Amino acid sequence: MPSFLTVVAIFLFGLPLPAADAGPTFNGGVYTITHVGSVVYLGGSFTSATYRGHSYPRERLAAFDARTGALLSWAPAADGTVRALAATADSIYAAGDFHAVGGHDRDSLARIAPNGDVLPFQHTLTGTAYALATGNGRLYLGGSFAAVDGRRRANLAAFSLATGDLDAAWRPATDDAVHALAAQGSRVYVGGAFHQVDDERGTLRLAAVQAVTGRVDPAFRPKVPAEVRAIAPDPAGVDVATAGVGGRAIAYGPTGVLRWQRVFDGDAAAIVVSKGVTYVGGHFDSACLTSKNGVHGACMDGSVTRHKLAAVTAGGELSTWAPQGNGVVGVRVLSLNRATGVLLAGGDFTTIDGQDRRRLAIFPPSPGVGRHATVPR
Repeated sequence: MPSFLTVVAIFLFGLPLPAADAGPTFNGGVYTITHVGSVVYLGGSFTSATYRGHSYPRERLAAFDARTGALLSWAPAADGTVRALAATADSIYAAGDFHAVGGHDRDSLARIAPNGDVLPFQHTLTGTAYALATGNGRLYLGGSFAAVDGRRRANLAAFSLATGDLDAAWRPATDDAVHALAAQGSRVYVGGAFHQVDDERGTLRLAAVQAVTGRVDPAFRPKVPAEVRAIAPDPAGVDVATAGVGGRAIAYGPTGVLRWQRVFDGDAAAIVVSKGVTYVGGHFDSACLTSKNGVHGACMDGSVTRHKLAAVTAGGELSTWAPQGNGVVGVRVLSLNRATGVLLAGGDFTTIDGQDRRRLAIFPPSPGVGRHATVPR
């Protein structure tokens, strides 16, 4: 018999979606998620996946079907943690700490076909890769590195999707690590621990650079209070998740003007926007009722429980959507499968609402939209 959540999803959306208890689980952290249609690709530190009671080798890369929850046979093996994934219609790009994928030498970067074959995209990275994004015919890379293929690149680089070559002209530079990238239209949003991009003022921790030239966009000047860990494009601008003494979910307009912010008692590490609702994940256990927090991020003016997951409306109000995750690290990544509408959470948790959800949770479409009340500020 289908679960209540499955019945609700089919009734409201007409989609044969998996229940929240469907899908594989993993023996190690899920760090990154990307999609091609209804196929969901995962990367992380795991070495095996469990599906319907059976364990399967999955060396830091795996895939499953978002419509059915079925684990797929796609299983190129990476010999180190996969920290970022990005996809085009015919390729899945991986970045991380590995030196080989599918038995082929690949230093921190790899291109993989939907059938699992490792494709001829090979570069050498002097440093660590943390983030990937695709757009404008390019693959964008962010991290903590000094060179690509022996050519100086300060934490940012781009490659041609057509040829696989390093883009010689696209070379913005930051003075510290880049942890997050998001391509939207003519902009690439860059977030991290840096103080400046290309020595330009007003680019502390978050900046927009031009997607084709790499030049800093002077029209975007946000003021970000802490290190940016994740970025989500928003029809009204851009949303970010920040770490620091108490994490924050912050929404900015196209010029960097603050639209709203929500404060938590621990790092916010993941963020995604769906139908006007911003979903946030991280290490927190509470959401503050105001923006004031103190020692170790403790909320100063009251709080409500939000164990690792929360949702915020377009007006900045905290939704009552509150699935409870466990663990210290909690949620590392949130992602939306647009072919089905399901929301995916990955990380180091092992339960959600007390149920077995080892490192991956699947939620029916738009779980926080409209049907839930909001919590007063």
